[in-house]
Amino acid sequence: MNIPDTDEPFMRLAIDLGFRGLGMTSPNPAVGAIVVRDGVVIGEGWHHKAGGPHAEVHAIRDAHEKHGPESTRGATIYVTLEPCSTHGRTPPCTSAIQEAGISRIVVGSTDPNPDHVGGGFALLRSAGIEVVTGIAEKEADHLLRFFRKHITTGRPWVIGKTAATLSGHTTLPQGEGQWISSPTSREDVQRIRRQCDAILIGGETFRIDNPSLTLRGKWAEGRDQPRRIVLSSDSQLVQTHHLFADEFRDRTTVHAGVTLLESLTKLGSEGVTSVLLESGGRLLAHALEAGLIDELVLYLAPIIGGGGSKTIPVQDFAARLDDVDVTMSGPDIRIIGYPAPLN
Repeated sequence: MNIPDTDEPFMRLAIDLGFRGLGMTSPNPAVGAIVVRDGVVIGEGWHHKAGGPHAEVHAIRDAHEKHGPESTRGATIYVTLEPCSTHGRTPPCTSAIQEAGISRIVVGSTDPNPDHVGGGFALLRSAGIEVVTGIAEKEADHLLRFFRKHITTGRPWVIGKTAATLSGHTTLPQGEGQWISSPTSREDVQRIRRQCDAILIGGETFRIDNPSLTLRGKWAEGRDQPRRIVLSSDSQLVQTHHLFADEFRDRTTVHAGVTLLESLTKLGSEGVTSVLLESGGRLLAHALEAGLIDELVLYLAPIIGGGGSKTIPVQDFAARLDDVDVTMSGPDIRIIGYPAPLN
């Protein structure tokens, strides 16, 4: 099959739209879609929230509102994920695509749900619609990674986040201030928080840092605050700390007397598809050793030395990062990778 050179750029536009919904659609996936006719985008959409219209429906409605109900006949729709073919909280998107008269669909990722995989493609092909798959698949899979992990394992995707000096310290000497990372990096953390359903810390981080773990400014617009989870052996935590005293205290839950794996399993059973682990070095090291970190985000500040805490405060442990992305974040170096054994 000849695939036009324009398919990948159009799919990347749909992927960018899909990221707008990340953090707001759980337990559903974040999905983006655009409708194209004669090489021009005539409609666009993304999945806004669970229970609401899916991306394909938003894109088709957008095209109809801007260009009339006949505008989608013979058009191509680009969707980051295989359209749903079953009736859940909303009608199947395969029906909406057929009713709109769309003649061609281009898809990034195949549905990872073993109960649904390939079903949407089969229905569309049987209706005479041309189906093209695997376009910008790596990028589409990245958008889908939270949902894929949750639907296949029952547990959320876990992002470990930390900031350190160039010598691996996660605190500064006494009297040198609280922040290792730059304002630019802290703003980037807000972006990541917005994409995640929950933020998890350990009891030590709760007691020492007294964090708020909130979305602020533009990052808080249009979505609930993420759930805030404290994993601790002590169920009697200080109630005057921010997590129990601020206006979002109803978003705070203590997981006491359970392992990290048990905590993540419980969150998965409650529909949480993504967790940001913002805890100290000991819990991060344990999570890495146990293979519970799916993605690591490390901000390296241009500082030598530091306080008494280190990124990995344990001996005889090492892992490498695969598919590493290195960018500047203000004066800091931001490293994103996916942990894997050395051998």
